[in-house]
Amino acid sequence: MYVCVCVCVCVCVYIYIYIYICIVLCSVSALRRSYKPINKMQREHGTFCCLLFSSSLPLLVMESALTARDRVGVQDFLLLENYTSEAAFIENLRRRFRENLIYTYIGSVLVSMNPYKELEIYSKPQMERYRGVNFYEISPHIFALADNTYRALRTERRDQCILISGESGAGKTEASKKILLYYSATCPVRENSASIKEKLLQSTPVLEAFGNAKTLRNDNSSRFGKYMDIQFDYEGAPIGGHILNYLLEKSRVVHQNHGERNFHIFYQLLEGGEEHLLKRLALERNAQHYHYLFKGNCVRVSSVNDRNDWKVVRKALTVVGFSEEEITELLETVASVLHMGNTQFGEDEFGETHITSDAQLKSAASLLGVDGAELSQALTHRKITAKGEEMISPLNLEQALAARDALAKAVYGRMFTWLVEKINQSLAFKNDMYYSDKSASVIGLLDIYGFEVFQHNSFEQFCINYCNEKLQQLFIELTLKSEQEEYEAEGIAWEPVNYFNNKIICDLIEEKHKGIISILDEECLRPGDASDLTFLEKMEDSLGGHAHFVTHKLANGKIRKAVGREEFRLLHYAGEVNYNVHGFLDKNNDLLYRNLKKVMCQSSNRLMSQCFHREEITDQKRPETAATQFKLSLAKLMEILMSKEPSYMRCIKPNDGKQPGRFDEVLVRHQVKYLGLLESLRVRRAGFAYRRHYQAFLQRYKSLCPETWPSWQGQLSDGVATLVKHLGYKPEEYKLGRSKIFIRFPKTLFITEDALEAQRPTVATILQTSWRGYREWAKYHRIRRAVITIQSWWRGVKGRRKARRRRQASDTIRSFIKGFILRHEPRCHSNNFFLDHVRFSFLMTIKRNLPKKVLDKSWPKPPPSLMEASEHLRRLRMRNMVRAYVRTIQPEWKNQLEHKVVASEIFKNVKDSYPLSVPKLFVGTRLDPEEINLKVLQTLGNDKVKYGIAVTKYDRHGFRPRPRQLLLTSSATVLVQESKVKQRIEYSTLLGISVSSLSDGFFVLHVPTADRKQKGDLVLQCDHVIETVTKLAVMADKIHSVNVSEDSIKFAVARGKVGVIDFTYGAELRAVKSKGGHLSVDHTFLFLNNRDMHI
Repeated sequence: MYVCVCVCVCVCVYIYIYIYICIVLCSVSALRRSYKPINKMQREHGTFCCLLFSSSLPLLVMESALTARDRVGVQDFLLLENYTSEAAFIENLRRRFRENLIYTYIGSVLVSMNPYKELEIYSKPQMERYRGVNFYEISPHIFALADNTYRALRTERRDQCILISGESGAGKTEASKKILLYYSATCPVRENSASIKEKLLQSTPVLEAFGNAKTLRNDNSSRFGKYMDIQFDYEGAPIGGHILNYLLEKSRVVHQNHGERNFHIFYQLLEGGEEHLLKRLALERNAQHYHYLFKGNCVRVSSVNDRNDWKVVRKALTVVGFSEEEITELLETVASVLHMGNTQFGEDEFGETHITSDAQLKSAASLLGVDGAELSQALTHRKITAKGEEMISPLNLEQALAARDALAKAVYGRMFTWLVEKINQSLAFKNDMYYSDKSASVIGLLDIYGFEVFQHNSFEQFCINYCNEKLQQLFIELTLKSEQEEYEAEGIAWEPVNYFNNKIICDLIEEKHKGIISILDEECLRPGDASDLTFLEKMEDSLGGHAHFVTHKLANGKIRKAVGREEFRLLHYAGEVNYNVHGFLDKNNDLLYRNLKKVMCQSSNRLMSQCFHREEITDQKRPETAATQFKLSLAKLMEILMSKEPSYMRCIKPNDGKQPGRFDEVLVRHQVKYLGLLESLRVRRAGFAYRRHYQAFLQRYKSLCPETWPSWQGQLSDGVATLVKHLGYKPEEYKLGRSKIFIRFPKTLFITEDALEAQRPTVATILQTSWRGYREWAKYHRIRRAVITIQSWWRGVKGRRKARRRRQASDTIRSFIKGFILRHEPRCHSNNFFLDHVRFSFLMTIKRNLPKKVLDKSWPKPPPSLMEASEHLRRLRMRNMVRAYVRTIQPEWKNQLEHKVVASEIFKNVKDSYPLSVPKLFVGTRLDPEEINLKVLQTLGNDKVKYGIAVTKYDRHGFRPRPRQLLLTSSATVLVQESKVKQRIEYSTLLGISVSSLSDGFFVLHVPTADRKQKGDLVLQCDHVIETVTKLAVMADKIHSVNVSEDSIKFAVARGKVGVIDFTYGAELRAVKSKGGHLSVDHTFLFLNNRDMHI
């Protein structure tokens, strides 16, 4: 039978081999017949075949998507044929926006369109899809930018930064959130990185609450620039962070345009704050009642839920690391600004200004921690120092209002700076042993305001646009630098690129002694009647011949109509902008009167004391102007960005109505111009539009040439050269570098990709046929070899296993019988097995019958040979159960047990009333706070009462009982009669404590007789003598100084005399003076049951 089965198996094997060889041969033959290499003529008509990618390399999604470019546009603007056309650029944006494809590349620059709706492209699977993938292997996405930056940080060990810019409402803040979210979800996790990730994420809602506001263009507009550094350790895990803020729009605190709001935190506090919090801050819920909040006539916004946002911010403050005291001071500062805004002024008949709303001023002063009278004086008068003499000058109504607004802006601005510093302290990595500059790297996120052009542009727009000029200058320089470095690395000749160098505009603004900022500072500092118009006149005199500076006076007839008499025009890289000089000097000075600074420097509010330093009063040096401060901080930012490898993201909003799906071409064209996107594209397209590594290019298109198909065996560069020669590329269409191919025209790539796509189904069919044949043939051979191997192996295994089992069984039986016979003999080779079996059986019995509770004393009976081991295991088990029980004890209960242990050490077996006190818990104090007189507490001062009890004090001579209170503090025990401290005994002077061994409540406190402050020993009686003496002994560290006497206690009386207390049993408990002058205390007998005696 067995022989027949083997013969059948062999026949089947030969049949299968024959069939699969035939299949494979047919597949290979079909593949050869169907292959048609392309020639130059076929390339021109786009009719050549192609094959699918090998699975060994990732799919180049950008090339694959080119076949649908007529519908969804191109994923990289570099592939636009008419790259100089603004209309073609905007049409590509429109096509992609229509298909919800909001991200597009300009080389390495990511362009983002705000969709104004939720898209399912930010989930965890999407993050994993972009994780570790090369930049151009998959469709454009913010996660691709974040991952590319992170991988460059890890591989190149060089700091990186991501520059996010765009107009208000374009989605800059949301973009930075998405980047932080990606890093928190994909970066490695170490011991404290989870908390750092949470702090980085939660710092965003805090900064948004205090630095963002509703504007006409955006319901959550950032009114400050933010640069955040994220620190990573050598493993790539986030370990810390740091934030720099730029140009907070402090003027919003006191003024908002129609339809805009103040900063979010004011409305969140009023809408979401608890009643008791608002009451403590003297605030009302109605925001209409506050002068600083209703100027824009937009208290509520339908898209903003202030109540929910308050909960988020309140939680975020705690997560970031603010203490409750700091949060309280922060909210007090916010509330003080609202009260300052409601502070009103009036003028008397002599023209002097006075405050008409004292309640609001008092509330503001109280919250700021300053004196109300001094604040009132500082708001209505100004201290002037001239030739060493100080004069007090009253302010008129306009000046007083300006002083109030200046103080409000200064308080809020400095509070915001303090807030950022506190967040930085929380984000800072503090493990210096683990962290060093060599082992950690940084990714910076710059969320900065984009180029702004409004109908009325002022000082803020001037600074913002100056910042964008510097960033554009940096962008062009670094872009050209990276392009030139890549060309040089690939050995391709660099062709100079003509572009607009905006250094001339930057110099016009910032040049020392000649620039607009220098002229503005000079006008602010010079004596005399300086004004905004004199500043304009001085610019006309100094900059009149500059090609990028125009005023009404300097312009020709055509331009003069578009420039107002109080305006000057700058020709920025992005276009012309008119600036109105009104308010330039005031905003640049941003000064706070010295007497107001002096008042604020005396604040008892810790937050304000950290914001206003006393050195400001004594420092006679004039503080730097706002423009100079911004220029210096911008220069520092440029240094930071230059030290890092930058990546860029440009954000565009499709419409002003925040409507999903609506594309406003005029608005988009405006942003494309002011973001400099066409200039960026022109710089990148000055050379080659497309570049890829040889391996990726050859892998994708190798099927188009017979010499490179199915695989190229030589150098990659030779393979690519052979391929492009066969494809008929003209010399001006491409260049071959050291590791990449550079294609100049997108059309060349489009023709190749379209033809490849047309032949894909045919190639797929051939590959499927070949693969199926090979797969089945390989499967058959694997099965055949496996069957033969398994059969031979299994036969041997069965035979060896059977023989081994028999041998082991006989050896086991023999050893067991011999061991049983010699079980009482010392351990030897003969009884070793049996004794091990007995030991194992006993251990298994113990495992099944282990006691589960501390009081469970049961234990399995051990065999004679394991008595000692059993006892050791029993003790270990009991110790472990006790240790586990101790871990579950709460701190309060632990403290209770510690006191009970002390009581046991002192009174167990020596005092009759001790057994009754064991089941009773000791309490924290026997006196309510209301029972202790306030004068006593004032007398004690900082010496807090830890324990109090009502006692009866017996006079030292007549033994008259007196009701008293015994208070135990941290340093002394105090005897109190109502509001008077009768006697105070420092713990250091307490000699000892005496009690009787009976059931009375008497105890004596012994003090030194030589101490004149003491009147003698104290004789006291209370209802809880065990508890009182125990707590006193613990606090005074006199545990070993407690004396338990059986018959009598001697105590010291004044003037060296000694008194005696005699203790006897009687019918009832009483204390009387005996004939011998002693205090006689009679006790009743205590009858204890068995349970009490056991305790």
